[in-house]
Amino acid sequence: MKKNTIQEIAVNNNTPFYLYDIGLLRETIETAISEAQKYGYELHYALKANFSEQILKIISSYGMGADCVSGNEIDWAVRTGFKPEKIVFAGVGKTDDEINLALNHNIFCLNCESLQEISVINQLAGLKNQKADIALRINPDIDAQTHRFITTGLNENKFGINCSDLDKVLNEISGFKNIRLKGLHFHIGSQILNLKPFKELCLKINQILNLAGELEFVNVGGGLGIDYLEPEQNRIPDFKNYFKVFNDNLQLNSGQKVHFELGRSIVGQCGSLISRVLYVKPGNCRNYLILDAGMTHLIRPALYQAHHKIENLSSGLAEGNKYDIVGPICESSDVFAQELSFPKTERGDIIQIKSAGAYGEVMSSQYNMKTLFPAVFVNQSVFAENKADI
Repeated sequence: MKKNTIQEIAVNNNTPFYLYDIGLLRETIETAISEAQKYGYELHYALKANFSEQILKIISSYGMGADCVSGNEIDWAVRTGFKPEKIVFAGVGKTDDEINLALNHNIFCLNCESLQEISVINQLAGLKNQKADIALRINPDIDAQTHRFITTGLNENKFGINCSDLDKVLNEISGFKNIRLKGLHFHIGSQILNLKPFKELCLKINQILNLAGELEFVNVGGGLGIDYLEPEQNRIPDFKNYFKVFNDNLQLNSGQKVHFELGRSIVGQCGSLISRVLYVKPGNCRNYLILDAGMTHLIRPALYQAHHKIENLSSGLAEGNKYDIVGPICESSDVFAQELSFPKTERGDIIQIKSAGAYGEVMSSQYNMKTLFPAVFVNQSVFAENKADI
């Protein structure tokens, strides 16, 4: 996205706001689908990454399925164009109302995480004279080598059924009359850039499939990361090698399908948080750039100590100083970057915080009652004319 185009948009809009590059979103979706189709893989988009109405309508228009973790996400997925028969419902704590909603929509599958949950689904489906299609989420005890808050496939995590309990669960549910076991589900974590854990997952799945018997599909979750350090050089994730790992290492039974749940890798690079510098403040130990955007607008740096590339779009000067780039929220954790070498910056300069399309706007809050202005959507195809289709 051109620097001067973003500046023009910022001049005409209140900050802070999220800016989405729809051209890049489409290019990313098309690349993911193209690489997945080589192996006949089924793709579901994880709504938790970004549930903007405009973005969901674009994703659903490509025929992708949806991965939902709440009843509201199921409803929203259907309203934004996703077909119920392509919706999967995951989550370790589904309420009875949410299960009933999923049954009413007749979705593709409920990914189940405990024997008690399966028992509840069986009971609720029975009251409707239905059979609920389910998959067992298995905890494979694999270290995704990512941040501990977004690692989900270790025995110490709350997610999934332990491998050691699989025989017991299979035996118990064989007597449930109102469920239909169709597959297995796995998800080991998020923001995974080293493909080795995915190979380990495949090898573990091969072992488990021998125990579980004939099933229609295996859902391997998502987790593919994006390049937060140099987003311009790696605008689209490495879908080619990601899918190839599963093709090379999974030993499927005849006719078994493989499903994926991609979130961050689809939308992460298409979004930026645009902000203004309120004050340039010298301190005793360091200098501060105080922005009008804070942790209430983008919590990832405060919550995960996550890195986002930050640029001053207004300054054409060489690097002038080192700054802590911080927000206006009354918390010492409200920090985007520390000791960052940055161009000489002045009050009113426009700042772009990149790679914020996933787990950015959806995790914003009203703490301190700070305003987040409406998102702006730009069609990259008109950039050659230096115009924004807003």
